[in-house]
Amino acid sequence: MSINGTPQNRALKDGRVHQCRDTMSGRIPLSPGVGAPSPPPRAQKEKCDHPPSIRGSVPEASTAVDRAVPEWGGAQGMTASLGGAPGGTRPFLRGKYERAGASFAMALLRLSLLRSILVALLWSACLAADPYASYDLKLTYQTASPLGVPQQVIAVNGKFPGPLINVTTNYNVIVNVNNELDEELLVTWPGIEMRHNSWQDGVLGTNCPIPQTWNWTYQFQVKDQVGSYFYYPSLNLQRASGGFGPIIINNRDIIPIPFAQPDGDIILMIGDWYTRNHTALRAALDAGKDLGMPDGVLINGKGPFRYNSTLVPDGLAYETVTVDPGKTYRIRVHNVGTSTSLNFRIQNHNLLLVEAEGHYTAQQNYTSLDIHVGQSYSFLVTMDQNASADYYIVASARFVNESLWQRVTGVAILHYTNSKGPATGPLPDPPNDIFDKSMSMNQAKSIRQNVTASGARPNPQGSFHYGSINVTDVYVLESVPPVTVNGKLRATLNGISFINPGTPVRLADRYNVKGDYKLDFPSQPLDRPPQIDTSLLNATYKGYIEIILQNNDTVMQSFHVSGYSFFVVGMDYGEWTENSRGQYNRWDAIFRSTTQVFPGAWTAIQISLDNPGVWNIRAENLDRWYLGQETYMKIVNPEENGQTELAAPDNVLFCGALKNMQKQQSHSSSTSNTPGKLRLLFTFMLALYVAIFSFS
Repeated sequence: MSINGTPQNRALKDGRVHQCRDTMSGRIPLSPGVGAPSPPPRAQKEKCDHPPSIRGSVPEASTAVDRAVPEWGGAQGMTASLGGAPGGTRPFLRGKYERAGASFAMALLRLSLLRSILVALLWSACLAADPYASYDLKLTYQTASPLGVPQQVIAVNGKFPGPLINVTTNYNVIVNVNNELDEELLVTWPGIEMRHNSWQDGVLGTNCPIPQTWNWTYQFQVKDQVGSYFYYPSLNLQRASGGFGPIIINNRDIIPIPFAQPDGDIILMIGDWYTRNHTALRAALDAGKDLGMPDGVLINGKGPFRYNSTLVPDGLAYETVTVDPGKTYRIRVHNVGTSTSLNFRIQNHNLLLVEAEGHYTAQQNYTSLDIHVGQSYSFLVTMDQNASADYYIVASARFVNESLWQRVTGVAILHYTNSKGPATGPLPDPPNDIFDKSMSMNQAKSIRQNVTASGARPNPQGSFHYGSINVTDVYVLESVPPVTVNGKLRATLNGISFINPGTPVRLADRYNVKGDYKLDFPSQPLDRPPQIDTSLLNATYKGYIEIILQNNDTVMQSFHVSGYSFFVVGMDYGEWTENSRGQYNRWDAIFRSTTQVFPGAWTAIQISLDNPGVWNIRAENLDRWYLGQETYMKIVNPEENGQTELAAPDNVLFCGALKNMQKQQSHSSSTSNTPGKLRLLFTFMLALYVAIFSFS
């Protein structure tokens, strides 16, 4: 997906951007490359949601008294109407009517001023409100053959991958999700912090699933965030069949980006792929089997360019990215796969890393970068090579037997507009680190935060001095290879294989459902047999928690924490000990939401717990997640006053112990067009306006 120009304050045709202003920037022109979506229509302009009479009342209010006096005559006019010249009236009547006329004129003046104040309040409230963008996402099955084998994939609005959600810092985002699958659905938004609003996170610990044929509307604000993210269906390995799409949060105009404005945006969604759909993969795990080697790697939902006639069948559609020579593009890369880390590289081109999951990085060049499951990066790539031929874009499997996994390679084409021929020859080499297992880890450690750049706010990213904060709680979360628990293959953290509560946690709290979960997750591995349980971390609001992810499994893993970004302060091979803190990065550690944990190694992260709610800690590897490798942090402000954690939304779904409270779906009850508070404000002001002027 190629996007030329700045995407700021723009939306694709799948979304509608609304602002309380009369101006709105236009459409996004797209590169003409193969597979690029057709140019969308101009973004919809919308004024404030005032009726026409209110829109037009601003200039009218300033002249209301001037018009009222001539119409009624004022004091002079009233006396003249009673007897012509003022001297022709009786003195006591003249004084009486003069006083009445003056009082009436004063009442009109007060009424006019009140109307002016109300109009000003309405208008200023509209101007002060953050804009909102609304999207409709319909998830359906469709047949595709990305690797030459017809199979069922999950499309979004008929697209695979799904459409871009394109917003700006602090936008209110409204996404109406329609479930046209044959099973329940939730959509999650990893990296979007959902400030004070875990009700919108889209996982089973916080949301009841959307039933088949139903729709449900997510409403959240991308508060103080910028960068590159993606969305996907979170239940039952559905992501392995698709349903994912990109998210861009642009900087506000007043916040400069820490590099020259790129000439265009290119989005690449890479991931390992099976020709079996998610239900077949799920059945394999339920039967106690491993998923085995993937059948390939897709780039933007397409198979590899035929770089090798033995490994790649003829006739596959592949992604082509068309660029202009000499220009610099921001390339946003997301690993949306099932379980495989991928090495990303572009033949003969340097990758200048500038962003990792919403946070600007210290800028440095890489010839290739390992991108692990669930991670997102932005690179600046300058088209500075000759155009004698096209160039390969490659995403190949890592941390496996690469000689056996050669087919697990995605290949797209970088096409200069003045290219003289197709790409030929071998692919650019992957990292040669068979005998140096520290190479990839050292690369990961080299990714650091740009401490002088502004992020979503004007203050520098490095102004939060995390290295000087005292840690209040420490948890060591150990993962091991899957084990059999109660006759089933399960994955564990600290010996606990998580099973989701029947009723989402905060919903159970609100309606006093007992026994739904426990707040007893152990702070370190326990010497006991593994068990299945619904055990949560009882975290402390405004605490500063350190979590050590100890990977004693045999595979590379990724872990994600929802509701937060965290500092990746250290990683190394072996077992973590207290002495390991001596090698922590306490100055410019990267701040992100998904981190890799190497097999036989540990990764330490630190989180400032300022976002109340219930937040998921999970393996992003879909097989391990499905088998129970997750838990939640429950964070409650003991002095909660409704300001630090939002109440359940009006359209909350009920399930589990509360399923009898769920009404049959009414389409209007699950969707809305404006954020609730703003809608309430307008309703109140309009009602007051009507009440006053019904007596005028």
